[in-house]
Amino acid sequence: MTARRACPPAVGPLEGYAARFDELFASLAQRRGFREYLTGLLLPRERNKTLTALAGAEPVAGAQHPAVQRLQFFLSESTWDAEKINTRRLELLAADPATASHADGVLVVDDSGDRKDGHATAHVARQYLGSVGKTDNGIVTVTTLWADERVYYPLHAAPYTPARRLPGGKNDPKFVTKPQLAADLVGRARAAGVAFAAVVADCLYGPSETTTLIGALTRAGLPYVLAVKPHMGVWARQDEPHTPIEAAAAAGWRSRRRPGGWRQVTRRFRDGHTETWWAADATLGAWAPDRQIRLVVATTDPATLPERSTGYLVTNRPRPGSPQATGSSLPPADLAEIVRCYGLRMWVEQGYKQVKQELGWADFQVRSDIAIRRHYTLVCCAFSFCWQANPPPPAGAPDTTRQKRGHPYQVHGGQTDADAPLAGYTPPHPQLADPSHTAATLLASLVTRAPTTPTPGTAHRRHHRPSNPRLQPALTNHR
Repeated sequence: MTARRACPPAVGPLEGYAARFDELFASLAQRRGFREYLTGLLLPRERNKTLTALAGAEPVAGAQHPAVQRLQFFLSESTWDAEKINTRRLELLAADPATASHADGVLVVDDSGDRKDGHATAHVARQYLGSVGKTDNGIVTVTTLWADERVYYPLHAAPYTPARRLPGGKNDPKFVTKPQLAADLVGRARAAGVAFAAVVADCLYGPSETTTLIGALTRAGLPYVLAVKPHMGVWARQDEPHTPIEAAAAAGWRSRRRPGGWRQVTRRFRDGHTETWWAADATLGAWAPDRQIRLVVATTDPATLPERSTGYLVTNRPRPGSPQATGSSLPPADLAEIVRCYGLRMWVEQGYKQVKQELGWADFQVRSDIAIRRHYTLVCCAFSFCWQANPPPPAGAPDTTRQKRGHPYQVHGGQTDADAPLAGYTPPHPQLADPSHTAATLLASLVTRAPTTPTPGTAHRRHHRPSNPRLQPALTNHR
């Protein structure tokens, strides 16, 4: 056997990360394609990160350029295994103490819907898309994410195939619901050795919509904190609460001096600020503080239960000191712990989705299932590289990201203080968007609950864009 030919290195610190995956690629072409694809994803966004954009070619007219065709072949026709790449990515995260999972983090289940035209692309159909808040033509992907108060990163992703795309509809053997996909992804996370305090998901995966995920987690003996809809009805006696919102009202709040069953809990955020919330164990049908499943209500105002800042949660983690906690294999959790766990789901709602948009999660223009899954894997690799380039602070340490960088910046009108680094920070490597800057900006935006400055539309972009980066040298198939 002959020695492998050396691969042209990637830009800056990306080479050290990409080299960790080299043994999983069979040829020089694959190793070089991996580097080029990640480089394109991490470059500053000037337009949608399609294959022409990743290769530095003109849109449409440059589709037949050799560099674009090589990336197309790497994504759609090459023989590398996306599952092995994702497994190696998770192994690298687990090997680094700064990003390794631990028992205080949470496993977040969510789905992401993105618009896609036509019907020839795998999994695309008319369905509800969370990114646009309505039913439209597009693709939905169920994802899992691990998060604690310092760091978050995607674990696995599985595209959802609507029943109408299958010959047998819902009776087709290949049809799998979103909660079933979620249960499978939780199993894959466990197989990868991911530790967590609870599986967390919104009401679309809770008992107000389906019991599929709860059933799978119960059989596996896993803790969970799942949201329910406030007006979900249950069977109960006439004089008892019939919905979660009625159960919250029955918790006995009168005033701060007479809170009834409500207790103060403190929510702590990454920037060091805190918020005072109120939480209570409520009783609704079979859900009660000392039963197998608890109903916990968390809100900023127990008197009015504002819709936007009130959560209704079910959990199988027992209340400390209760009879259920004695014989349970699950760790007990007080009200503050339940609220903390569900609060970490916000990484998906604000931070994680922004990163997916910045790295081109939905910008693919391929049609096959294998190519879509490979694109998702490569985006996740680019995202994980951000943490390697700029590790999170140790647990309990204050966020000193700005002081470390030492780069001056100016807050522009209409921009929050957390978004300021996006406008005024200069990346140290001109050929590559500073991944640590991207990650830190998005993390800061989560804390302040303000969206990151959006990518400008066509009408707002500069007429004179900077020249495209030089096209990469030709790839070869030599090993």
